Amino acid sequence: MEEILKKRLIVILGVSNILFLLIAIGQCNNALVQKNLKNKENYDRIAAEERLNKYEQEKAALEVKLQKSESALAEEKAALEATKKNLVQEQLVNQSLKNEIEKVSKLKEALEEDLKEALVTGKSVKPKK
Repeated sequence: MEEILKKRLIVILGVSNILFLLIAIGQCNNALVQKNLKNKENYDRIAAEERLNKYEQEKAALEVKLQKSESALAEEKAALEATKKNLVQEQLVNQSLKNEIEKVSKLKEALEEDLKEALVTGKSVKPKK
């Protein structure tokens, strides 16, 4: 009887060892799957952080470029305003010069008329020699 109990005990212990071995292998496999998922998640997070850093650097570069463009635009606007003011001044100067030319032309015409009259009257008034 003792032999039978020993054999039963050995069989029970063997089956329980095989069962525990299968459970251990299953848990190791589950742990490997979990580790792979964690590694993939870490890789995805690092890749996302790198993309974010890249976009932040591009954003900073674009902001600097925008500031330079805005300052250049402000300078161009100031230059345009100065040019407009100069143009208005030049137009005023040109208008006043046109007015002066018209006055001088009228005076010239009047003087020419006076000269013609003086020549006509001068010829008739001059004594003949």
